Amino acid sequence: MADHYEVLGIDRTATPEEIKKAYRRLARELHPDVNPSAEAAERFKAVTHAYDVLSDPDQRERYDLGPNAGFGGGGGSFGFGDIFETFFGAAQSRTAGPRSRTERGQDALLRIEVDLDEVIFGTTREIEVDTAVLCEACEGSCCAPGTQPVTCDICHGTGQVQRAMRSLLGNVMTSSPCGTCRGYGTVVPNPCPACAGQGRVRAKRTVKVDVPAGVDTGMRLHLPGEGEAGPAGGSNGDLYLEVKVKHHKVFSRNGDDLLATLEVQMTDAVLGTVATLAALDGDVAIEIKPGTQSADIVTVKDRGVTRLRGGGRGDLKIGIQVITPVRLNSKETELMTQFAATRRPVPPEFATFQQGLFAKLRDRFLGV
Repeated sequence: MADHYEVLGIDRTATPEEIKKAYRRLARELHPDVNPSAEAAERFKAVTHAYDVLSDPDQRERYDLGPNAGFGGGGGSFGFGDIFETFFGAAQSRTAGPRSRTERGQDALLRIEVDLDEVIFGTTREIEVDTAVLCEACEGSCCAPGTQPVTCDICHGTGQVQRAMRSLLGNVMTSSPCGTCRGYGTVVPNPCPACAGQGRVRAKRTVKVDVPAGVDTGMRLHLPGEGEAGPAGGSNGDLYLEVKVKHHKVFSRNGDDLLATLEVQMTDAVLGTVATLAALDGDVAIEIKPGTQSADIVTVKDRGVTRLRGGGRGDLKIGIQVITPVRLNSKETELMTQFAATRRPVPPEFATFQQGLFAKLRDRFLGV
């Protein structure tokens, strides 16, 4: 890279005012509005960069000192500070080096809703996500097409700047990230206009998701590499999908079992019947035995949710609710009276406490 003083046509002892005058003179000559040639445009960039460095006292001092500023110079004695830096500081500087522009992208978390019937056997979804993706214009290089990063002329590619500080023990070297290149060791003079030099842009894309059977609300699905694209062409982070199973108006879930309530007419509960009803995965035949009581449970094996781990399915458990007629016509009233007359009259009374029956009633009224 050309020397900044030579680019501006000034001596290394030039004053700040002389630097400013030289820049103004060259800017009037090379500005694209005055000189539209490609050569003038490149020189104008070099002149502007040289002025940016030399007009800043701190950057100019670092530039003048060079990458090894402070080692063996300054005229000070070689004291304890120099010895410590020689054995520890210098070694640390060599191992640190410039940091990479390329970084892994962040993970992303989204929420996905699935229907209860989709949970039984699993499903496949296509979801739209809005994340950072690789910039197609620069392919993650951060540079405008046809250009590339250049070595930082302040830290000379090390990513670090060092200063010699005098102390009672001698010269002490301090090291810090270069403020010009931010520790990368290179600068991008011509950033990609599509991504503003980031190497990635935001965009919407479609991701195919396999939702496994047996998932439940609160579980998270892990999709490696489907998260945010990293800066400067870095690898993608991961995508996490938090599952929410939608409420169903008929069926609910208890682990791997499906629960439902079946309303049965009093006559069917007394005489028994067989009903064919539509479940979440097809029709199911339900046998109501004679003498069925409210809160009885009818279990249909292997018609629940597919187990997330281990295979097989849970059961469909149906709680019976016997419906007592509210309004009877005269004929029905007469028949019920005759029926009651044939039965031995038993007055209502409290039954002996039954834990199982109580639990069934509790679960039914709470909607479990």
